[in-house]
Amino acid sequence: MFTIDAHLDLSMNALEWNRDLRQPITVINDREKGLTDKPDRGLGVVSLPELRKGNIGLVVATQIGRYVAPENPLPGWHSPEQAWAQTQGQVAWYKAMEDVGEMVQVNDLDSLEKHVKLWTNGATNQNTPVGYILSLEGADSIVTIGHLERAYNYGLRAVGPAHYGPGMYAQGTDATGYMGPKGHELLKEMERLNIILDATHLCDDSFWEALDHFNGHVWASHNNCRALVNHNRQYSDEMIKALIDRGAVIGAALDAWMMVPNWVRGVSEPRKMNCNLEVMIDHIDHICQIAGNALHVGMGTDLDGAFGREQCPYDLETIADLQKVPVLLKKRGYTDVDIENMMHGNWLQFLRKAWE
Repeated sequence: MFTIDAHLDLSMNALEWNRDLRQPITVINDREKGLTDKPDRGLGVVSLPELRKGNIGLVVATQIGRYVAPENPLPGWHSPEQAWAQTQGQVAWYKAMEDVGEMVQVNDLDSLEKHVKLWTNGATNQNTPVGYILSLEGADSIVTIGHLERAYNYGLRAVGPAHYGPGMYAQGTDATGYMGPKGHELLKEMERLNIILDATHLCDDSFWEALDHFNGHVWASHNNCRALVNHNRQYSDEMIKALIDRGAVIGAALDAWMMVPNWVRGVSEPRKMNCNLEVMIDHIDHICQIAGNALHVGMGTDLDGAFGREQCPYDLETIADLQKVPVLLKKRGYTDVDIENMMHGNWLQFLRKAWE
């Protein structure tokens, strides 16, 4: 089934992990044998061939570059200008993939419809370019508000104002506090440019403030449910309801610590924690029960977002295994139409409305 994944950190993997994503995932993992600089070395699950194998023809692909102030212990860049430069390298990688026919940017209604038709015409997709919608995860690299329009002009279509910790424009996961005037200015310019607000990673205070000050289109690219895993990274039922009321779609994430409670990074193991794709369905079903329908959930896996097989469902060997999800949804009683909507239809409907 044609599938859309609303959150993949492809350029981060290509540049910071030094992975040639054109290669089969087995080749990428074999080349990383013996490396210990990152916990997921040799355990990756995402490559362009695996996306094609899984019929995942369109992804929301990120740029990411966090600025950290001197007192901020998180890893990141020591100036917004450095963070901007990092994101520009990431854009260069996406453009390089376009140049060799591996990817194609989708940034308006015409390119969206053309690309969906290409992937759903019944032909083999072995050599079909993977479409990508460019998103910015954390806005710290936006040095000035004027930089946002520069980014829009090279294709940026969604922005999450914060990532982890305190940010320049909003407060993110594990932080507290509000966006303030600078954040409001960012939201206003996003609204003018018709850039989608990605509410993912906003702390509770900044989440509610963003919804109050932004009148454009809102989605949540990769989020799960606080009722099932109690952490500030997750959405409370009240937040889920607010997003549904705004017409948002929420992408179900496959990072194990967001899926099952009591996960300990670097210690817990997916099988021992009973973390499988059925758990993903639990989070999806919780959102659907709040909505009263299946129109506000999609795929937003975050696979290879600084974790690999050591921290994702044990019955997922590569991202191509997303094609197991329709069967699991069917077992839970969802209709064929519901399943098509959750695999791609809800994201398409959202984008068509945002870009009409």
